Amino acid sequence: MTHILDDLQWRGLLQDSTGLDDLRKHLDSGPISFYVGFDPTAASLHLGHLTQVLTARRLQLAGHRPLLLVGGATGQIGDPKESGERTLNPPEVVASWVARIRGQVEPYFDFDGPVAATMVNNLDWTQPMGVVEFLRDVGKHFPINKMLARDVVRTRLESGISFTEFAYQLLQSHDYYELHVRHGCSLQFGGSDQWGNITAGVDYIRRRGAGPVHAFTTPLVTKSDGTKFGKTEGGAIWLDPAMTSPYAFYQFWFNTDDRDVLRYLKYFSFRSHEELTALEEETQARPYARAAQRALAEELTTLVHGKDETAQVIAASQALFGRGALDDLSPATLGAALGEAGLATVDELPTYASLFKEAGLTAGLGEARRAIAEGGLYVNNERVTDGDAMVAPETLLHGRFLVLRKGKKTIAGVELRK
Repeated sequence: MTHILDDLQWRGLLQDSTGLDDLRKHLDSGPISFYVGFDPTAASLHLGHLTQVLTARRLQLAGHRPLLLVGGATGQIGDPKESGERTLNPPEVVASWVARIRGQVEPYFDFDGPVAATMVNNLDWTQPMGVVEFLRDVGKHFPINKMLARDVVRTRLESGISFTEFAYQLLQSHDYYELHVRHGCSLQFGGSDQWGNITAGVDYIRRRGAGPVHAFTTPLVTKSDGTKFGKTEGGAIWLDPAMTSPYAFYQFWFNTDDRDVLRYLKYFSFRSHEELTALEEETQARPYARAAQRALAEELTTLVHGKDETAQVIAASQALFGRGALDDLSPATLGAALGEAGLATVDELPTYASLFKEAGLTAGLGEARRAIAEGGLYVNNERVTDGDAMVAPETLLHGRFLVLRKGKKTIAGVELRK
């Protein structure tokens, strides 16, 4: 069986560490407790968090105990950003986000057995501390020169940084100490942008006479074209289906650039090394088949949204282009798919020619009529033959949607506003 560190290295998931040889020995000494944290600075986790969730799952599968921290305290402050001060959210909002994010994280882990996962909240040990106690017991152990050396702090010194965000490092470091004392936690990991905070925690535990403890980071996921991973024109790709539909989630992965797809499979897939190597060879031999993108999209959508939702999404992808029954799609899936393609709304059903003009598939009525005469326009996968005919109400899918297609590949939707 492949050692967990060898697997993480093969997948490109190890960037920085406090010492891989020492960590390997520590992992080999028996089940250890490790932690990874998620701050509730929004109502949902996004794709950027998925690397950490799945890396923690890999560690649990390798026989180690996860401590999954959702930061009810740190989430009220937020780690400093290079762009400027965060807007502080009300405590009751953060508390509601804690509950939501816990619900998103829990399905990926086992909470029974010898390496059962534990959910933890840093508000439990942070809230009872007074200011003087915090400054004496925690702040005393942090040299200002080291805190100032952190890249994001250095960047923000010119534009301005509040003491609140500057002190975030103390809170995260104290989390590691508390988990070490309470749960025997001896490993923390996170994204590479957290390296300064993580090593500050390692040093803080040493200064308090505890430890030794270990740490590593995963690389920040990037795109080869320079755009930010996990972002689209519509914004971030969220794990919450109400914020990013399963259809949009699937399409994000399916549309992965050829230059990125094999790297993403190593990061996110639970397929074996042998399976991924075979998929890489197939992709190099037949890139047009997009086998790697299809495998990535299906596995990740199933992992996050489940088999049934993934089946609906795949059915929608086929049905929109005439390779399946549109009637079989749920209203939510169809609406999400058309929303991605481009969804126009109308107050009443027009003629077929007007329909394509409203949806933006033709520049005007004349172009629509010509395309219909040439047999190139479809509504609900049925060829339109009369551009001046009125669209009948019974044509609507689920009483509200129409799927418009121009030629073989150009799709749009129309929704009847009620």
